[in-house]
Amino acid sequence: MMSLINSPRRKQLRITNISGGAEVRRRLFSLGIHKDDIVELDSRSMFRGPVLIRNNTTGTSVAIGRGIASKIMVDFVE
Repeated sequence: MMSLINSPRRKQLRITNISGGAEVRRRLFSLGIHKDDIVELDSRSMFRGPVLIRNNTTGTSVAIGRGIASKIMVDFVE
């Protein structure tokens, strides 16, 4: 298990856990990101800035901050 921010780009990943408080979970839920969704890290900037996540379960893409991305734990989809 690894955080989304440390995962490789363009690999299918399953969200296994979302650490953090209720506000983090509520924010991700409103963006359409849930536990057990299949996602891909689409892009991330080299330094600071948001990361772009493609949710293959719902077919949407969203940009989230690095702090929130570090709280999303993922595993590779086999």
